[in-house]
Amino acid sequence: MPYGSRDKAYANAASLSYLTAEQALADFAVLVTSLKRNLSAEGCPVVLFGGSYGGMLATWMRLKYPHIAIGALASSAPILQFEDIVPPETFYDIVSSSFKRESISCFDTIKKSWDVIISEGQKNDGLRQLTKAFRLCRDLKKTEDLSEWLDSAYSFLAMVNYPYPSDFLMPLPGHPIKEVCRKMDSCPEGTSVLERIFEGVSVYYNYTGKVECFQLDDDPHGMDGWNWQACTEMVMPMASSRESSMFPTYDYNYSSFQEGCWKDFSVKPRPTWITTEFGGHDFETTLKVFGSNIIFSNGLLDPWSGGSVLQNISETVVALVTEEGAHHIDLRSSTAEDPDWLVEQRAFEVKLIKGWIEDYHQKRNSVFSI
Repeated sequence: MPYGSRDKAYANAASLSYLTAEQALADFAVLVTSLKRNLSAEGCPVVLFGGSYGGMLATWMRLKYPHIAIGALASSAPILQFEDIVPPETFYDIVSSSFKRESISCFDTIKKSWDVIISEGQKNDGLRQLTKAFRLCRDLKKTEDLSEWLDSAYSFLAMVNYPYPSDFLMPLPGHPIKEVCRKMDSCPEGTSVLERIFEGVSVYYNYTGKVECFQLDDDPHGMDGWNWQACTEMVMPMASSRESSMFPTYDYNYSSFQEGCWKDFSVKPRPTWITTEFGGHDFETTLKVFGSNIIFSNGLLDPWSGGSVLQNISETVVALVTEEGAHHIDLRSSTAEDPDWLVEQRAFEVKLIKGWIEDYHQKRNSVFSI
């Protein structure tokens, strides 16, 4: 954290300008080099581990700094979620599919709810009624704020749809989407759409039952820094399809996105910078020719999996894909409730990484013995 505090580091565009992927990688390079020197461990191989954005950094660091790290485990790393490399509808289609597979009626309830919220908000006393219905701490100013709050919950639920209880983002039960849909579907006959939505979303925002009211502008996951990056270089086009998505239909609108970034941070996005700096187009050729010792692990329940590498590229750039996996589940602490496929996945990752280390030592010893 530069400038000595979060407040100063996040103060304005000038101080935030250091919050970039390139700077993060350079910082890691300096840190690793310094640690190895201070610990008299210059000959010690280094393996990178990262999940989500960290997985992207791990991939890019292995490509950019191969002399510093011998390999990388990149879990849930959407390195292809830029420009037109994957369809912009991919993320929300996967989120929607996770709800639909649990309950079509749950999917339909959510799909209907967006228009109901708008319709309710247009009534004379509508915003006050929505404030009351969703137990908000402050009066709702516009329906978009409520819709964004719900959108965030559904998206995060899809990411952390783990098979066991967790508190990574919020305290949640195992298979949380199943529980959300159970809550919605088990409401008595005659329960309104919005009442069902509130019951469901409370699983995410209030599973403990201790929250008395909800703050829509709260930032419980510390997303401020990511929002800056999304407005500068991590520009990931998003859209929502008419048929497959349970979210309101919309196309990706770069002009509108650009206006929002200028309003929030007084910066203009650089939508092609990431692919210029790290690649992305024709990624198979790039990784095959220049890459080695990278594991891309993904669970297909994770909406970010659609922007990652899901097929083996070469013998040393491999993809481990699990049907029931969620967001970087392999990098979470092991538990007694881990399913067999997860235990096997981790064991295979360890086997590959051991091979990298053995290969490094073998080649290094052969060089020194010449």
